[in-house]
Amino acid sequence: MGLFDSLAGQVLGSMSGAGAGGDHSSLVDAIGGLLGNQPGGLSGLVSAFEQQGLGGVIGSWIGTGQNQSITAEQLQSVLGSEQVQAIAQKLGFSPDAVSGHLAQLLPQVIDRLTPDGAVPAPDALGGLLDMFKGAAS
Repeated sequence: MGLFDSLAGQVLGSMSGAGAGGDHSSLVDAIGGLLGNQPGGLSGLVSAFEQQGLGGVIGSWIGTGQNQSITAEQLQSVLGSEQVQAIAQKLGFSPDAVSGHLAQLLPQVIDRLTPDGAVPAPDALGGLLDMFKGAAS
């Protein structure tokens, strides 16, 4: 079982309601879309966090130290209501549920994507996301 498959399984297992099942592909696609389609990729996401005064939080996920936590509300302020709503609609859950689960999952994913404490080049990030998608399907 791949790393992302395991993380996705933990999040999906904790989500209640119809549609959670064992299908990881929709969660993988949502996270991949979040990181892969973000203007500027992961660097763009870092900028979005910094603009909301949360640069230290995402910096802790990228760095080699302990990850700081983030609330669902903070994450929603960074991502924006439209993006959270789109992910929620795709997964069939409420925006609040998606924000909460992304707040748990995103720090772990970014931490794993940045094992050396630095943001990978955009082409390397795409390859890692493709690897995660392959492991979860």
